[in-house]
Amino acid sequence: MTACTVSRADIDKAIAFHGHTCPGLVIGIRAAELALQRLGRLAPPDMLAITETDMCGVDAIQVLTGCTYGKGNLIHRDLGKMAFSFFDRRDGHGLRVVLKRTSREPAHEDYVRATDRLAEGTATAADRALVAEYRASEQERLLALDLDDMFDVIPVVDGMPRPARILKSLVCEQCGESVMESRTRRFSGRTLCIPCFDAVEQKV
Repeated sequence: MTACTVSRADIDKAIAFHGHTCPGLVIGIRAAELALQRLGRLAPPDMLAITETDMCGVDAIQVLTGCTYGKGNLIHRDLGKMAFSFFDRRDGHGLRVVLKRTSREPAHEDYVRATDRLAEGTATAADRALVAEYRASEQERLLALDLDDMFDVIPVVDGMPRPARILKSLVCEQCGESVMESRTRRFSGRTLCIPCFDAVEQKV
């Protein structure tokens, strides 16, 4: 495999959707690129993606693969891992794509301190310039990186999530709002939504 094969137009679409460009977005672009190479450009109903992180790259995956939360073919599992799984719903086969630790350049101390000051609101113009320079350099490096050097790829032949189902809604007997049946709780003989249940449940 070679450097990024995603068209400039598609990269620009991902940037526009996300609102800015950054190394995290590029990771999502490359993960989607790999999935499309391995599974083909499937029609939106036929591809399913699972992301184990909520980082910037998830926006690129939505744009490039057509997998979105609203269609029910993008699932977020909050595991804090830079890993993404992609499935062909027609046969259940897929792959799990994991970012290699060696694919990222270690951030130097000046950059780390500058990003800390950005977060605190005390960054200087020099700090902002340093952060922008590092991020731009890292993006270009990730776009040029061979996919084999960037990701570990694990074939998945079992474990594709079940298709999304439309469930009936119940009324929370505390707040009166409608809530999906599978997200209700029972407490003292009453049907409650999760926030109302959490407010009265005594266990920590």
